[in-house]
Amino acid sequence: MDPGNNTGISKFHLLGLSEEPELQPLIFGLFLSMYLITVLRNLLIILTVSSDSHLHTPMYFFLSSLSFIDICFTSTTVPKMLWNIQTHSKVINYAGCLSQMYFFILFAGVDIFLLTVMAYDRFVAICHPLHYMVIMSPQLCGLLVLVSWIMSILNSLLQTLMVLRLSFCTEVKIPDFFCELNQMIQLACSDTFLNTMVMYFAALLLAGAPLAAVLYSYSKIVSSICGISSAQGKYKAFSTCASHLSVVSLFYCTSLGVYLSSAAPQSSHSSAVASVMYTVVTPMLNPFIYSLRNKDTKRALMRFSGMAVLKGPIVQGLKCP
Repeated sequence: MDPGNNTGISKFHLLGLSEEPELQPLIFGLFLSMYLITVLRNLLIILTVSSDSHLHTPMYFFLSSLSFIDICFTSTTVPKMLWNIQTHSKVINYAGCLSQMYFFILFAGVDIFLLTVMAYDRFVAICHPLHYMVIMSPQLCGLLVLVSWIMSILNSLLQTLMVLRLSFCTEVKIPDFFCELNQMIQLACSDTFLNTMVMYFAALLLAGAPLAAVLYSYSKIVSSICGISSAQGKYKAFSTCASHLSVVSLFYCTSLGVYLSSAAPQSSHSSAVASVMYTVVTPMLNPFIYSLRNKDTKRALMRFSGMAVLKGPIVQGLKCP
């Protein structure tokens, strides 16, 4: 097909996970279930942290922020996928595709920065416990989250503007269930060298550097834990960061697997299936990991659930004469 100017492109085709009609109801039900679980569980974490004064600490402030981002991150891709399956359509218009790509990069970036900030929080808590409340002040916590948003917005805006300069063929079929930056660059008909360089530089700077910071923080944490004499002290120190380390490992391993699979010479649908892991499965598992591995979160969830159960009979009793 001859390349055309990007202003002439009115729509893209999202091929999704499978083109088999008999599999569409199964995919719809599976992704609807995962999406609802993701939203409800992360929303429960946010409500629990905000309602329990015992959890008004830097660690849980970052956790509730991560839960909010996970809701937004999943909502960027899954609802459109469900809508396309329900309407038997694979179409997304040009503006919608760019918007989806912009918000996907934005929330993914904030997710990465928050995981890095949470690693720094655990580093201060374990390696400098006596100065923890002084270092991790509310002002610093708010500033760290604000910087995470600003950096992610700038990167997302840059990547989207770079895609605007590309020309596409008259019909573009994206072998995924959402508009992903790497796929958009690969499918362009014009020269993509500058876009590729900017994409890899941003990935190295905004994903590689945070990963290095996380690894450095945990190397110091492990060294500090090894210096604790009592076994109970070691267990307590490790339990405070085990949940976060699990979430970091899950996010980076799945996202790295996606880009390695997209670079390998195999079916494009394999990459689409792999991308489900960090776009849908990881945000769904995060609240389970934190609630299962963290005793404070489990107790707070039980208190919040108990308050919700008792609130109904009390309200009904007030209404009765």
